[in-house]
Amino acid sequence: MQVLVNFEDPLCCDDELIRRVEGVIAGTLERFGEHLFRVEVRLRDLSSEKPGDRDKVCSLEARMTGAVSVVAEHEAPTLTEAIHVAAGKLERLVSRQLREFARTLAESQEIEHSPAPR
Repeated sequence: MQVLVNFEDPLCCDDELIRRVEGVIAGTLERFGEHLFRVEVRLRDLSSEKPGDRDKVCSLEARMTGAVSVVAEHEAPTLTEAIHVAAGKLERLVSRQLREFARTLAESQEIEHSPAPR
């Protein structure tokens, strides 16, 4: 699984933060590794756009096999919280998407293998 980290403000981008983000994403989603081929991370600081406590945003988009993608986002007072909570949300969404896919696949196989009506 490839993790791409993008920053809205290139001045806040450093190698340590990129490694931390990659580690959180890889650790949180490792059980889905064979189903995910890329996770795009977008980090933003809204402090110039919107005053308030929750001005750090982490948006995640997971690209899954079968051209399916799921998106999660979280706003928080710190980037660390935004990253961890968004990763948890994405984990739940990916899990739900894979369960739905497996159910749909099982139903289609049942239809294919059911005896023809007489």
